[in-house]
Amino acid sequence: MLNSSFLSESSSTNFALFTSLASTNASPSSSGNSSLLQMGLKWSRNASSSSGGQGRSSKARSSVKRRTTKVYGRQARERVLEEEAPEMSETIPSFKIFPGQAFPLGVSEVDNGINFAIFSQHATAVTLCLSLPQRGELDRLAGSMIEFSLDPRVNKTGDIWHICIEDLPRSNVLYGYRMAGPKDWDTGHRFDSSNVLIDPYAKLVEGRRHFGDAKHKLSKFLGTYDFDSLPFDWGDNYNLPNIPEKDLVMYEMNVRAFTADESSCLDPNLRGTYAGLIEKIPHLLELGINAVELLPVFEFDEFEFQRRPNPRDHMINTWGYSTINFFAPMSRYTSGGGGAVSASWEFKEMVKAFHGAGIEVILDVVYNHTNEADDEHPYTTSFRGIDNKVYYMVDLNNKGQLLNFSGCGNTLHCNHPVVMELILDSLKHWVVEYHIDGFRFDLASVLCRGTDGSPLNAPPLIRAIAKDAILSRCKIIAEPWDCGGLYLVGSFPNWDRWAEWNGKYRDDLRRFIKGDPGMKGAFATRVAGSADLYGVNKRKPYHSVNFVLAHDGFTIYDLVSYNFKHNKANGEGGNDGSNDNFSWNCGFEGETDNADIKALRFRQMKNFHLALMISQGTPMMLMGDEYGHTRYGNNNSYGHDTAINNFQWQQLDARKSDHFRFFSEVIKFRRTHQVFRHENFLSKGDVTWHEDNWDNPDSKFLAFTLHDNSGGDIYLAFNAHDYCVKVSIPPPPQRRQWCRVVDTHLASPDDFVCEGVPGIGSTYDVAPYSSILLEAKP
Repeated sequence: MLNSSFLSESSSTNFALFTSLASTNASPSSSGNSSLLQMGLKWSRNASSSSGGQGRSSKARSSVKRRTTKVYGRQARERVLEEEAPEMSETIPSFKIFPGQAFPLGVSEVDNGINFAIFSQHATAVTLCLSLPQRGELDRLAGSMIEFSLDPRVNKTGDIWHICIEDLPRSNVLYGYRMAGPKDWDTGHRFDSSNVLIDPYAKLVEGRRHFGDAKHKLSKFLGTYDFDSLPFDWGDNYNLPNIPEKDLVMYEMNVRAFTADESSCLDPNLRGTYAGLIEKIPHLLELGINAVELLPVFEFDEFEFQRRPNPRDHMINTWGYSTINFFAPMSRYTSGGGGAVSASWEFKEMVKAFHGAGIEVILDVVYNHTNEADDEHPYTTSFRGIDNKVYYMVDLNNKGQLLNFSGCGNTLHCNHPVVMELILDSLKHWVVEYHIDGFRFDLASVLCRGTDGSPLNAPPLIRAIAKDAILSRCKIIAEPWDCGGLYLVGSFPNWDRWAEWNGKYRDDLRRFIKGDPGMKGAFATRVAGSADLYGVNKRKPYHSVNFVLAHDGFTIYDLVSYNFKHNKANGEGGNDGSNDNFSWNCGFEGETDNADIKALRFRQMKNFHLALMISQGTPMMLMGDEYGHTRYGNNNSYGHDTAINNFQWQQLDARKSDHFRFFSEVIKFRRTHQVFRHENFLSKGDVTWHEDNWDNPDSKFLAFTLHDNSGGDIYLAFNAHDYCVKVSIPPPPQRRQWCRVVDTHLASPDDFVCEGVPGIGSTYDVAPYSSILLEAKP
């Protein structure tokens, strides 16, 4: 048997090797004496309780005894199994127990039962807690559990605790663990055996059934499993889209917020669900995007802010950047309150529908921290109580306090071999089980830190993700910064695989379009693919994920309507959210009836969108920008389950013929013109810059031509001055003429004419704060 110190804190041994070795030494579930006495197994809540008299059958029946015990800070009435009790108070099912096996981690079905396996290097006692399906779901979450104490002499291999139980139901069982261990806080331990903890490898998590159900806001969460359902039918003609990265047009969106509003006109049971999203795929096809980037869909607790009095206790977490479990789909995104099993099934239906429409599904994943918060106000649900010192970065020079590079109170110890293997297993689970096409890693610079938080030049996890065979078909995208100041835009460790959210693209485009001086050169560099950042080794333009807007920050409407953030509703005194928005309100802060200001704002929104869609690289737009959604200046709206975040379908209808039309047509124009989607960085033959005034900081006009091998050149001009610029138009290619496709100064439908308007002369008056696109046509 492996020594329990095999994975010490200082160990750099790959956990995959540990897995291989431990599997060899694991006790087979199909063999071994199942006697409770001979196994040393205890059927009791207390690890020190007697396991019963000699010679008792492993199928002996037991009675229950009630006691009050703390679960996630609440008092819950629970039952305790004891081998002998003075009288029978309730009939308890009989089970045959085996030592079990160490792998796979989590719950698995084996020949003679259900196997449970969980890692904890530092636990001294582990108890498996089960709730069987004879009671209603919510009652079981708050009520009785059967407990099995694991004997480290029999139920432990290396650092993995395991047990196999015969005759358990194949589904509808809730389970968790109690962990006892060292109480030494200063060395990084946080063991508390009163907490029932979620298995990190639980593939499904059960909690309250309906999103935002205040009646059950303090409900706890437990793992569950399902071996009864038939395999999901992906269909005979099903294919993965496999869209090349250079051809992607990404749409960042929130599953719930997309259809939660009554204006979606969906059945109330479908609003805010995976099924509801399926109903709205026609809108996404009409818009023209071919990939969705979903805000977090791993299980999270939307009521986490309301578990104690605090300035944010009016908020509901709607963004989901507070993961409870890395394998389970968010159960309250399923329709009709169907629960965890239904959520898994419906999520697959959603992915299948997206793929059937030719749309890829990319997940925004949060592996930098969890929901368990900080040491001052911990919300212990899993990792903290299972092995805090392994799963989190702790400062052993500061009394074992949690390090916080995430801004959320804790930092996952991502490059520890055990945690790294957990993250890899999670990613591969989503690819194999749910057919996910890619991942965007929130605060990915955290994944580049070592045990003490120091940056690593070659982070093992980042390399493993880049080199993994199962993940090889996936898009992998880093948000290359964190809250500890590790800013890696353009220098994120990449192995020529990782793409990045290009934060410099966002900032430079915002500053040029709004008319900041000295930004012309930076603007040209960004729309040309940011070769200064990504033109190294074998990296490509599409490794730059170009965006002007994202979930955290202003919407496109607010970017042109507010100079300052307006976050009072968040309860933090306006101290949250970024102060560096590079926005311009066009002359008035917030809503106005001034027709000139409104026209200028619309023009600026069109300028931003056109610049994004003609840039080399991978464009990403924000949900709602296709109609000009506003959050009324709130640039950090994570806690509002209201119209602040929810897609307003009636506003889309009202702006379908102008705002939406322009945005949609520009996207489709990009997708049908190769000059915007180069595989490699632009060469001199690919672009002509019509510019001899690069060094003048007061020049805010840029014009250039993208050359097409077949003669279909594209001429573009962006005027960020507050006055009109008469520009000389270069001659078109032979036997071609320039046709105006875009002029953002014009009203709809003249602002975009797909077939082009001929008759363009040798000069063109580009209006203030406007842009044009000309196409060379026969």
